[in-house]
Amino acid sequence: MGCARNDVDSEELAGRLEAGGWELTDGDDDDTDVIMVNTCGFIDAAKKDSIDALLAAADSGAKVVAVGCLAQRYGKDLAAQLPEANAVLSFDDYVDISERLDDVLEGRPLIAHTPTDRRTLLPISPVERPAAAQALSMPGHGLSDTRGIPASGPRVMRKRLTGGPVAPLKLASGCDRRCTFCAIPAFRGSFVSRPPEDIIDEARWLIADGVKELVLVSENSTSYGKDLGDVRLLESLIDRLGGLDELARFRVAYLQPAEIRPGLLETLLGARNAAAYLDISFQHSSAAVLRRMKRFGSTDGFLTLIEHARAINPYVGFRTNIIVGFPGENAEDLAQLERFLTDGRLDAVGVFGYSDEDGTAAADFDGKIDKHEIDARVEYFSSLVEELTAQRAEDRIGERVDVLVEQIGPDFCEGRAEHQGPEVDGSTMLEGFDLATIAVGDILRAEVIATDGIDLIATPVAGNA
Repeated sequence: MGCARNDVDSEELAGRLEAGGWELTDGDDDDTDVIMVNTCGFIDAAKKDSIDALLAAADSGAKVVAVGCLAQRYGKDLAAQLPEANAVLSFDDYVDISERLDDVLEGRPLIAHTPTDRRTLLPISPVERPAAAQALSMPGHGLSDTRGIPASGPRVMRKRLTGGPVAPLKLASGCDRRCTFCAIPAFRGSFVSRPPEDIIDEARWLIADGVKELVLVSENSTSYGKDLGDVRLLESLIDRLGGLDELARFRVAYLQPAEIRPGLLETLLGARNAAAYLDISFQHSSAAVLRRMKRFGSTDGFLTLIEHARAINPYVGFRTNIIVGFPGENAEDLAQLERFLTDGRLDAVGVFGYSDEDGTAAADFDGKIDKHEIDARVEYFSSLVEELTAQRAEDRIGERVDVLVEQIGPDFCEGRAEHQGPEVDGSTMLEGFDLATIAVGDILRAEVIATDGIDLIATPVAGNA
């Protein structure tokens, strides 16, 4: 459940379980022993989805195990309120996850943890470097001599669950920021960067498994390297990824606008195979609201950042999320936000209504806004964003785009251009290509001829297959 960071966690758990002798099933087999749900605990809707998934799993007759952010955040409370789950495990259980499932299968009781502030929690590193490591035997999923990588080299403790030409790659875990609306630091811990060598090794492993595009993820990617004493480590990592010839492209998700330095911006948009794409967590643009959020910036400052990025690459795509209905938000704040969205010409925008989160500073703020009013603001800005992003897509008519092919059917071919992030940023439908000559993972040069909302329709350019 939840975000791309949880997707990576799930694949790390799957890798550890397979190494421990467990076999992954499709979930519908009669001989399935355990169903593990990697939950999300970010906002109310995500929590509900996770609970629903756990209840649905319980109906299968298999034993049910809850892991992930909801399990970490609520621990004993979740176990008490959800007896359908045979175990509620914390992040601390991940390293020994195979043994924990053995306990579940044998009926040995597991006591759910009492949640504590996790600001010192270290993340799992899915790359292990023992003196004489042995590669996992995972046909199509692991390191082996047939991949040209020595079996005695670093072992990636990860099993891909979905396949395909795109994969997330975790930069770090946790967050040191103290945004007043966000509970993530309390259960994900402090920001801890992964060593660059681990990231490069895992990138090579994913490339060997057929990945063409990597999405670098963390709670705050612009903080990468600060805890290692190198505030420019992200730039050097991007340069190294740019040197991986078999990697068609990569993109960096979850950037903080206040931490985007001019040099980082140039590196993000200048590396050989970096996608012309910026996923920036603006959240709002009113300086007054941002201060109450314990964030920094303003409408004019954010528009200047966008202008600088477009000066480097006029075709760069922008995605962001915004929160409306934050305590104390007034008409002037909303006008500032509307001006930012209108003048910023962003490609994709997620609109969320504020809600109190346990343990956050904003939960105790004055100036709370009625839920009906928050819902109305969400509806208004969602409609505005839908119109503005459709207009931005129309601006791209006549533009030439490099499209990564992700789906091919009997009579269609669909993929994503550089400015389109996976799953949430729209797609590009390719017309006029010879479907017999292309494959998933190909990157095709095309010209945009029409749009459908934020989706593009494109045809071949001269010299393309």
